[in-house]
Amino acid sequence: MAGFGKRRKSVVREYTETIVIVVAAVLFLRAFVVQAYNIPSGSMMPTLAVGDRILVNKLSYGLRLPDLNWLPFAGCVDLSRGTHVAEWDVPGRGDVVVFVYPQDRCRDFVKRVVGVPGDEVHIRDKKVHINGEPVEDLHAHFEDLGITLGPGHVRDNFGPLKVPAGYLFVMGDNRDRSFDSRFWGLVPIADVRGRAMVRYWSWDSENSRLRWRRLVGLIH
Repeated sequence: MAGFGKRRKSVVREYTETIVIVVAAVLFLRAFVVQAYNIPSGSMMPTLAVGDRILVNKLSYGLRLPDLNWLPFAGCVDLSRGTHVAEWDVPGRGDVVVFVYPQDRCRDFVKRVVGVPGDEVHIRDKKVHINGEPVEDLHAHFEDLGITLGPGHVRDNFGPLKVPAGYLFVMGDNRDRSFDSRFWGLVPIADVRGRAMVRYWSWDSENSRLRWRRLVGLIH
């Protein structure tokens, strides 16, 4: 019986160590390498739909120390901007990025980078101009053919605005249904969590069904 008890203790210890290692590895990967996000709104349609689940590469632009929000039990703990340990790239025009929402640091947003530091962004009748030139806006989607005019209406006519160093101008692909830099301002590059790379799941909650055609795909 003594030998059986000793073996039992060894098995329990082995399983415990395995579980601890797996949990530690998952938490490390989520904190520094990759994180999953659920898309709650249609602001990035048709690139991202409500119910899509995506993976964000947190090493796309560099290595940064995480805040406590990546812990599943931490809730919202604002430790200001993450500290960059190393940087090897910067967000570029066209990148789909996840960042801390400037007006509520307990929330993360996903948008497309339209303007980078040094760019002058000007929107004229829904058309984006960068540094005075119209850009090829392949990802832009419009649901309203009308043009909003007048003071305070920045959806279809905005700027010009010069993007300062250390900031980004971002917009949702669903231009008529996106709450973005046109309305609340610029995103500090230091608040970018990473680049959205892969869509791995998509659930249509309204119809309670899986979207098979959107299951797996790269995010462009």
